[in-house]
Amino acid sequence: MSNEILYILLPDYAAHEAVYLSQAIASDELAIKDNPKYVNKIVAPTLEPVKSIGGFLTVPDYSFDTIPDDYAALVLIGGFGWSTPVADQVVPLVSQAIENGKIVGAICNAASFMAKHGFLNAVKHTGNGLDQLKLWGDGNYTNTGGYVHAQAVCDNNIVTANGSATLEFAKELLLLLENDTPERIEMYYQFNKQGFCNLFPG
Repeated sequence: MSNEILYILLPDYAAHEAVYLSQAIASDELAIKDNPKYVNKIVAPTLEPVKSIGGFLTVPDYSFDTIPDDYAALVLIGGFGWSTPVADQVVPLVSQAIENGKIVGAICNAASFMAKHGFLNAVKHTGNGLDQLKLWGDGNYTNTGGYVHAQAVCDNNIVTANGSATLEFAKELLLLLENDTPERIEMYYQFNKQGFCNLFPG
């Protein structure tokens, strides 16, 4: 099994939604890991740099044409690109990932994309509210009963989250990936959720 975590970035992606997960994969509280369990890799429609909502340019490691067959997880980062035609090219990638039992994460509009294509119909899930999932999903989204009004939800190797749940999204994926012990993952979550001054009063 490959140790690569593949982050799918579409044009106008939400850069902050990848930060806590990718950071915990690559480093600990002291430094960059010498021998990380996983390696972060970027996938975009082409090998041309892809621009975030904030204007940052990211150079992909893979295009949709060169994405490897084996990897540890497929992570769909939210943003405005999921409502554009280019998102349709991601459908077979997600289908294959789910068929092969891979871990799949989808946050913000990427979770709505999952609803649109029926990928949430057999799992508990969340997203940017039930109304948005129904709007995007139209007739393809048939699992309103599986919706959970929570920051992030993990079920059957699929993690979904709303756009304000970057930390919760990271936590659920880190636990699923067994990136570290549950105690250390919880410590990472609480440190970033509560802040240094709350955890360590002066």
